[in-house]
Amino acid sequence: MSQYVLRRLLIAIPSMLGISLVLFVVLALAPGDPFSELATNANVPPEVGAALRAKFGLDDPIYLRYLHWLSAMVQGDWGFSFVSRMNVGALILQRLPVTLYVIGSAQLLALVIAIPIGVYAAMKPYSLFDQIANTFAFIGFSLPTFFTGLLFILVFSVKLDWLPFVYTTDIKATGIAWFGAQVRQAIMPVMVLALFQAASMTRFVRSAVLDVIRLDYVTTARAKGLGQATVIVKHVLRNAMIPVVTLIALQIPAVFGGAIVTEQIFRIPGIGSLLISSILSNDTPVVMAVTFVFAGLVVLFNLIADVLYGWLDPRISLR
Repeated sequence: MSQYVLRRLLIAIPSMLGISLVLFVVLALAPGDPFSELATNANVPPEVGAALRAKFGLDDPIYLRYLHWLSAMVQGDWGFSFVSRMNVGALILQRLPVTLYVIGSAQLLALVIAIPIGVYAAMKPYSLFDQIANTFAFIGFSLPTFFTGLLFILVFSVKLDWLPFVYTTDIKATGIAWFGAQVRQAIMPVMVLALFQAASMTRFVRSAVLDVIRLDYVTTARAKGLGQATVIVKHVLRNAMIPVVTLIALQIPAVFGGAIVTEQIFRIPGIGSLLISSILSNDTPVVMAVTFVFAGLVVLFNLIADVLYGWLDPRISLR
């Protein structure tokens, strides 16, 4: 297993280099200049703007800028934010806990919803429960997160006044009151992301369980007198989870993308809102770092999915 993981990590290195090169070139050629305001500001002497551009190497050829950025990235220096006036790594670490809290909670809730509903729907195909579950699943992944988020705000914040619709990290409370306030303000964004993810997961779980539950070894297990719960958990669910693991591994980076919209709606100070504000202000180092992190997540979770394949089904050889 360790050799397989090491080999996959070595294979991922050229992939990440290629991704970083494409991202850097695209952002370098994009219109906009982080120091464009200095050129139009009469209070800033032209030599000051020229000195700043020389300091950050903005007038160097693209290949030199890329090599300098890559060398600094390898050493842990992710650049300097022109807008926030601080290191990009520190800026991302400030925003990351909030994003992980919201996205992690949403993903866990989606699994808690999707797996039992999908399994039960597959055990009773074309029943009333199955039809209702499929209907809600189609509705769930047909509605975009921005629509669901606005709907939740109108119902639970404006009409009922149950939940706050603006996320804040500066809560004036301690102890249980602070924890309760954190949970209340996270309910709507977590539900928006969780329902969207659970809708597609439910369909995948149902389809995977339907494929496995009809196989001969499941019939044999039942003929031996094993209980329904034992058959489902030990013989059906473990093998049916292989395609679901693929979906989850590929969806987690997509959840970060969906969180960009959700964070904007609920004013969550996370990675998504940082990316949007950096794009609007032409803060290229921050945009580059955040998009590179998203690309790294795709590679990482694909590796995790491959490792889980071998654990779920020993017949799969990790070579």
